[in-house]
Amino acid sequence: MAIFELDKVSLAYEMTSGRRGSRREVLHELTFAVGEGEILTICGASGTGKTSLLRILAGLTRQASGTARFRGADIAGPSDGIALVFQDYSNALLQWRTVARNVALGIERRTPAAELRRRVAAALRLVGLDKNADDYPWQLSGGMQQRVQIARALALAPSVLLMDEPFAALDAMTKAALQDELLRVRLETGASIVFITHDIEEAVYLGDRVAVLHGSPSRLAAVFDVPLAQPRNQIITREQPAFLALRHQVHDAIGGHA
Repeated sequence: MAIFELDKVSLAYEMTSGRRGSRREVLHELTFAVGEGEILTICGASGTGKTSLLRILAGLTRQASGTARFRGADIAGPSDGIALVFQDYSNALLQWRTVARNVALGIERRTPAAELRRRVAAALRLVGLDKNADDYPWQLSGGMQQRVQIARALALAPSVLLMDEPFAALDAMTKAALQDELLRVRLETGASIVFITHDIEEAVYLGDRVAVLHGSPSRLAAVFDVPLAQPRNQIITREQPAFLALRHQVHDAIGGHA
């Protein structure tokens, strides 16, 4: 079953300078689907509209043409069951709130106290921060702060996570640890994940499929199935011939500009 279905989706913005009424097309006739429970990684060079595409899926822009559906219904705005995780974890968190209160932010006004405590505790446990509930974000490393943002998304009990280059600002070791954490979370929750990245190896390591955006306006250059067994291992998986071959294919599809 498809979670998202896009059919010839294009996006253009009005230009703020230059000829009056002119428009700049960012995305051109994208057609693809996201399956139930899969991780679709979307890879492309900077400026290929990856974040704009994520905003369409999240229902945060209505400027797109074509057809975009979530669970069979046209996307007309933000939908229940979808949570967003951004790259800029430091600005996404409220530094004066504890970790637990940051995680509770999206559900505290509509959730009874006992249920709120249960969901916050469960989300923190999923990301390995159950012992940090009373800490403040400024007391945590960058990787731990990103875990808090992921926990806040998980507390919403979403069926879909939309992730916009969430590990891009982290060091290599922290990024690898959070990649494995994300794969474990998907296994435990069954959530579908759309993961934006410009890192080709990250796209291949995490994805069940990799979609490549290329050009200006951006087009769907290719979609690759990822024939790598689960669970994945940062060393063993990345040394497999299938991983190396797919990394080359994705790089060629991008056009060598990543």
